[in-house]
Amino acid sequence: MPYTEGEDRHQIISCQIRCFVEEENPVRVIDTYVESLSLEELGFHMYSSTKAGQKPYRRGDLLTLYLYCYMNGIRSSRKMETETKRNIELMWLIGKLQPDHGILSVFMKNNQKSIKKAV
Repeated sequence: MPYTEGEDRHQIISCQIRCFVEEENPVRVIDTYVESLSLEELGFHMYSSTKAGQKPYRRGDLLTLYLYCYMNGIRSSRKMETETKRNIELMWLIGKLQPDHGILSVFMKNNQKSIKKAV
């Protein structure tokens, strides 16, 4: 055939997501940077409650998501939510977590000063 063809959509993918994120990919820098930060010292709101309900997301994961989106010109929490479902680099970066736009919006609102310190 004269066209380049992709893989069959119905075939099981044998490679894990990490195969799609090369060693030189800038997302690895974001991951390393956030891991090196002391989020409590920067003033991020940390949750230590044992209340019933949904478990909170790690602040580091949300900050990583925010930084990736910021670097790629994505400012809306709704667009961030969409990116977590379709962007392979982002899936790798935050371990396929998919926080909704409400969680992202509250995180950004409650941690504005801390985010500015981290950036």
